[in-house]
Amino acid sequence: MPDYRYAARTRRMENPIIRQLLRLGHREGVISLAGGIPAAETFPVAEIAEASRRALERWGSRALQYSPTEGLAPLREYIARRRGVRPEQVIVTSGSQQGLDLVGRVFLDEGDEVLVESPTYMGALQAWNPYDPRYLEVATDADGLVPEDLPEVSPKLTYVLPNFQNPTGSMLPAERRELVAAWARKHDTLLVEDDPYGHLYFDEEPPASLQKLCPDRVVYLGTFSKIVAPGLRLGYAIGPDEIINRLAQAKQAADLHSQAFGQAILSELAEMGIIERQEELTRQLYRRRAELLLGYLEQHLPRQVSWSPPKGGMFVWLTLPEGIDTLKLFESAIERGVAYVPGPVFSATGGLASSLRLTFVSVPEEQMEEGVVRLAAVLKEALEGLD
Repeated sequence: MPDYRYAARTRRMENPIIRQLLRLGHREGVISLAGGIPAAETFPVAEIAEASRRALERWGSRALQYSPTEGLAPLREYIARRRGVRPEQVIVTSGSQQGLDLVGRVFLDEGDEVLVESPTYMGALQAWNPYDPRYLEVATDADGLVPEDLPEVSPKLTYVLPNFQNPTGSMLPAERRELVAAWARKHDTLLVEDDPYGHLYFDEEPPASLQKLCPDRVVYLGTFSKIVAPGLRLGYAIGPDEIINRLAQAKQAADLHSQAFGQAILSELAEMGIIERQEELTRQLYRRRAELLLGYLEQHLPRQVSWSPPKGGMFVWLTLPEGIDTLKLFESAIERGVAYVPGPVFSATGGLASSLRLTFVSVPEEQMEEGVVRLAAVLKEALEGLD
């Protein structure tokens, strides 16, 4: 076997816990309350077929050719109109995950401080771990990031998910957003505002974004994966012109540009009014499924387990008594035929052992109650072990 001389940073790419969770969670007979993927029945298949036809008719071979690194002009203009910015402030990315990767490439050096919420999105940690930053954590509660816990330091980046956070489902209130924006100005930090779920509100639209409050200090990341289809792999970043130019340089080296045909399809869907329609249809479905799951949790889970009902998004965060390790409990859950995501995978510095994340969007409704019943049996057994 050859001695492949991998870069040292590859050791920081490996996450054996997540790999094991994915493998076990897809075992036959397991009801998965774990997956962070949208409901496939929301994908507008017929409309995408029509948009594909229209895109080829309008663009011809140009839809299949190399395209500008920043993205096709009609799609950038559509994003800019909806977000209230100039098209020059927008770059199309291969999903918002690439936006996270590009931010890391452009901004992070070894040892740089990055402030993240506790808990936070595991995909951001995976994107930035190769650059070996030093993570700091800020506490969260049922309303998201706690401004009073923001440290008197100046991290290079501060990563925030203000709308229906992954994994907690919390939404940051307007007054807290103002405090976060003021803190960012005071401490000269760049806010990375990740917003894949902002259009998935159930009743009340989220407050003004951090990008609106301090546009010169925010890179805003959005995606079409949760509303149209993740298979298109298209998202976007919005920021000051200078930052967008730097992100474009990094993207050109990474993949030249995001797929032109997909961008042309999205542009047609936007012109057809399908994207806004998708948002409303998806909200209705997810609201109903959230209500179902919350009802089953209330009916079946032990009283020692707590959660806050989300106002949108895709997730519910469960908190268990201290002494229960949801990572160690995971294999027992799989044996009982149910999967969740243990809390520790959402921590940048360790901890969160007594928490777990559930989703309500991709589990079939006819299996949801049985999944909760199986989870309840696992948790009751664990709680008995504490006595």
